[in-house]
Amino acid sequence: MPSAYEQISDLPYGHLLRPHAGPLRKDERYDTVHFDGGSYQDQAANGASFLECAFTGVELGGVKLRQARFNEVWVQGSRWVAVAAPESEWQDAQLLGTVLAGVSAYGSALRRVVLRHCKLESVNLRGALLRDVVFEDCLLRDIDFGDAKLTEVSFPGSTLDEVRFGTAQLRQVDLRGAVRLGLPDGPQGLRGAVISTTQLFELAPQFAHALGITVQDR
Repeated sequence: MPSAYEQISDLPYGHLLRPHAGPLRKDERYDTVHFDGGSYQDQAANGASFLECAFTGVELGGVKLRQARFNEVWVQGSRWVAVAAPESEWQDAQLLGTVLAGVSAYGSALRRVVLRHCKLESVNLRGALLRDVVFEDCLLRDIDFGDAKLTEVSFPGSTLDEVRFGTAQLRQVDLRGAVRLGLPDGPQGLRGAVISTTQLFELAPQFAHALGITVQDR
């Protein structure tokens, strides 16, 4: 499991960070910038790139981040609400104690990303590419992974509620650590996943229904 930095002083680039002032801008390059405690509402930063940046206590509402790039970013205690970030790229990113609600990230690419103690609600990840991603102690509610490709993704300590894998392609996806599997589509899309024996028993009625099997005791 990739490790996550607990505080900003732990970041290798922490001493290089400089505070940000002003709005977000499209196609802007942000390098070693600290976004601290700001509120960004209905701004457009499509195509912007964030390299070795930190976001602490930041609120983004209705911000447009289409095709934005996040490389080695650290996000802590922030709220991203109704953010449009389709086809964005996330690499070596860490999100801690952050809320993502109503976020559109379809067609995005996430590589070596850690989400810890985060709440994700109504997040669209259709057609996204996730590789080496960890959802640790997170709440995932109403998440759409339809047509996404997930490789080496795990969910230790996380609660999955109304999570749809649909026609996703899974490879080495480890669901064993999840404390709850709320899958409205049942076993559809779970080919390639690893589950525990306990989870198998919990999902047995949905497997039986999908196979057209009637389970009835005399």
